[in-house]
Amino acid sequence: MRPGRTARRWAALLLGALLVAAAGPAATASPPAATAATAATAPAVAQPLFPDAAIEERLTRLSRELRCVVCQNEALSDSPAELAGAMRQEIRDLMKAGKTDREVIDFLTARYGDFVLFRPPLKPLTYLLWVGPFVFLAVGGLVWFVALRARRTFRPAAVDDAQRAAAARLLEDQS
Repeated sequence: MRPGRTARRWAALLLGALLVAAAGPAATASPPAATAATAATAPAVAQPLFPDAAIEERLTRLSRELRCVVCQNEALSDSPAELAGAMRQEIRDLMKAGKTDREVIDFLTARYGDFVLFRPPLKPLTYLLWVGPFVFLAVGGLVWFVALRARRTFRPAAVDDAQRAAAARLLEDQS
């Protein structure tokens, strides 16, 4: 390691420590009291839209298993998108109509496709999704095994006296 690198590394560590120390009191300080103006514009805590607690609990459980089609990698329950809110309302309406969780999931997959599910079903369209990681792992293991085996069996070519003499002449010419 070169001396310049060490000095830069120590300087970066010192700068990082200073930033953490400077941010410490600000990060732990209590927030200022809310004023009447900010309290009026702050969003209210989400209240259940349906008075039936059982339906709300089912909705919460089911919406954690479903993907927001707008946010893509976010659960339907966590998504702030308007479409996610509409999907949650649609789920409430279906549950209010007496539909089971399976029927609700079937309705949503018919409407939005298997993409709405965090755990898509195993069928010909999703075989690569389910088997692909294992195939890539097996191919990577095979490449690793072949590379290790090639490294073990590699024998350097023997150098004869004529090649040594030629190398010595080249070194003498260089110096």
